[in-house]
Amino acid sequence: MRHDITLRVNNDTYRVAVDSWRTLNEVLREELNLTGTKRGCGTGDCGACTVLVDGRSVNSCLTLAVEMEGREITTVEGLAPSGEELHPVQKAFIEQGAIQCGFCTPGMEMSALHLLSTNPNPSEQQIREGLSGNLCRCTGYTKIVEAISVTAGEMKKSRKK
Repeated sequence: MRHDITLRVNNDTYRVAVDSWRTLNEVLREELNLTGTKRGCGTGDCGACTVLVDGRSVNSCLTLAVEMEGREITTVEGLAPSGEELHPVQKAFIEQGAIQCGFCTPGMEMSALHLLSTNPNPSEQQIREGLSGNLCRCTGYTKIVEAISVTAGEMKKSRKK
């Protein structure tokens, strides 16, 4: 059965017709052309598909698109909507060398944002726990953890201004 739904993604509104069984990941990538959100395992184990829904991290491969009507969805494209200035987490990932192949990066960045929204000054252990649903095959996580720690510091500075 197809459903006409309205999705609010990165502050833009989209009207799409989707089958009941289509995942948010499929709709983001195939219908809305927002391909920054990756499809990794398809079973919620790797975190490559992580997006924010109403500010909380969600595996978009396990979430039905029809359940997202009226919700606020943020993808990695929404972090730097103009494409000119990167979000602090994106900048830190680049500067700290936290990107290798880059496949896990969008999900890592979205999980990092969720963590920093709930804990603006996390310890290394808290960062590692906050990323526990995201897998990386390249970096060994050290540079990713450092990037998130740097982001926390930068966001703290910007809040004081």
